Amino acid sequence: MNGTAIRAAWRSAGWSRFRGNRLALFGLSLVAVVMALALAAPTLPLADPYATNLSLRMLPAGSEDHLLGTDQLGRDLLSRLVWGTRTSLAIGLFAVSIAALLGTVIGLVAGYFRGWLDSVLMRGIDVLLAFPYLLLALAIVAALGPGLRNAMIAIAVVNVPFFARTVRGTVVGLAEREFIDAARLTGAGDGYILLRELLPNVLPVVVIMASTNLAWMILETAGLSFLGLGAQPPMADLGSMLGTGREFLTTVPRVAMLPGAVILIVAVGINLVGDGLRDLLDPRLKAEGGSQPALQAVDRDATRSRRQPDVLLRVVGLATHFPQEDGIYRAVDDVTFDVGAGERIAIVGESGCGKTVTALSLLGLVPQPGRIVSGCVLFESTDLLQQADEARRRLRGGRIAYIPQDPLTALNPVLPIGAQIVEVLRVHQGIDCKAARRRALELLEQVRIDRPRDRVNAYPHELSGGMRQRVLIAMALANDPALIIADEATTALDVTVQAQILNLLYALCEERDAALIFISHDLALVGQLCDRALVMYAGRVVEEGGIKRLLSSPAHPYTRGLLACAPELGRPEKALTPIAGQPPALNDLPLGCHFAPRCNHVQDNCRTGMIELRSIGERHRVRCIRAGELETWLR
Repeated sequence: MNGTAIRAAWRSAGWSRFRGNRLALFGLSLVAVVMALALAAPTLPLADPYATNLSLRMLPAGSEDHLLGTDQLGRDLLSRLVWGTRTSLAIGLFAVSIAALLGTVIGLVAGYFRGWLDSVLMRGIDVLLAFPYLLLALAIVAALGPGLRNAMIAIAVVNVPFFARTVRGTVVGLAEREFIDAARLTGAGDGYILLRELLPNVLPVVVIMASTNLAWMILETAGLSFLGLGAQPPMADLGSMLGTGREFLTTVPRVAMLPGAVILIVAVGINLVGDGLRDLLDPRLKAEGGSQPALQAVDRDATRSRRQPDVLLRVVGLATHFPQEDGIYRAVDDVTFDVGAGERIAIVGESGCGKTVTALSLLGLVPQPGRIVSGCVLFESTDLLQQADEARRRLRGGRIAYIPQDPLTALNPVLPIGAQIVEVLRVHQGIDCKAARRRALELLEQVRIDRPRDRVNAYPHELSGGMRQRVLIAMALANDPALIIADEATTALDVTVQAQILNLLYALCEERDAALIFISHDLALVGQLCDRALVMYAGRVVEEGGIKRLLSSPAHPYTRGLLACAPELGRPEKALTPIAGQPPALNDLPLGCHFAPRCNHVQDNCRTGMIELRSIGERHRVRCIRAGELETWLR
């Protein structure tokens, strides 16, 4: 299916969804009739709306040449209604466009960049909100002088804060989502993220606000004209007609009621259309779909290669802290390890032990107020922590890829999956859209997504959890990375899909000779995938070694505890023994061994001094002062 056919199909489906909303269709009919009359005003056979004839004043409806009669100056009411509606709609559309544009820009910038810029912009918005909006509009018109243009400016200015506040609140929530981190990992800059990632997500909100505010702004403009501050004689708009006709409300009520009825019809119609547009523009409101494709298990050798790979990534003394009012949270402390080219290692431990913060630290994406306080991260002999932002951005999504934990929140919900893969390719390779789309289809095939030509235009919510995870893997592989970091990439999936994803990662790493850092809380799970594992506890690596050795003969009491509380397939008789106690608070870590309060083998000198990682075998290290006794413990 070519791009033209796809767009035509999308438009057809969108119109079908809109037609399914009967209220929206009714509102569209009202607005269409009013707009058609207003636009056709210059060509309709109408009387001059400004021509007065006192001899024809207050003619009744149905009079010859005056279908709706005349007003107090003998002017044709139908003509003035059509031209007045044209003027009111034009002023309302201009005002809402200006307010929506300015408010959206302010909200996007303030919500995304935060900090001092957010404070300055929002305090200015607060100043505008401190005044009652109608009084502020009156003050602006009083300063600029009466007239429709000045009324439009006043109405636009007083409505900017509503757009800015709403957009900013939406962006603040979206900026913390994983699909924004995923965009940064592709190397996208701030401007690109604002326009391509955040703006499409806030557009439904802006459209809904604009549709609601359009009706409200027409009413506000009418209110200013009603007070004599908007349209000036002889020009007519609905508000001025209502204002001049109010004195005849008891004698000739149609003079005031007709413009009021038009205002009511326009307001109701626009609000109903706004609801329909919300449903149309937000693809998340479509019916969910998608199916789970099958994946054959990947055959793998019973023994893994024993070669010592070249060092691709070397992490030395990495420490990442989060300063807070109640102390410093040491999320990562003195983490040191190597990753060889083509090697697959795991980082395991309980929730909160520092696994994810370690991964984000490697990429320079530690969330505020966290900061890397020491250490170096050497990737291909280059210290990533010393590089400029632009250089790091080129590496993210290029030589280093990241697969976040939750595929539903990591993918942009309002962009098709194919468009998101194409973005990754174009940012790093600069290829044209057609070539990027062909490559996206190839990647979807490589990650075992069935019928990729049908799926490429699907939205994330239309896919199952396993398929969404495969899409993230496809994005990670798009630029042939040397290192892939998978942050608990199977945690949100059921056990069957977990096995499929592990098989897929294994096969792809083998095919591409890519190194892998696989983060998980399940030590037994990573035994199917990795060569080596790091066990973390309270921000530190407490044991490191070959995966077979760790699974069969764990040395550290914490590693043994993790295995003891994990169920094993085929061993229903195994007793599950949870680790006693709770992990320590990261702002109040115990002296000495952090695991000492929960350890069954603790002794007095475990609680004093820094405990170093000690070697107890080939590429096997343990952070325990009783390392020499560990072999005896294991017996």
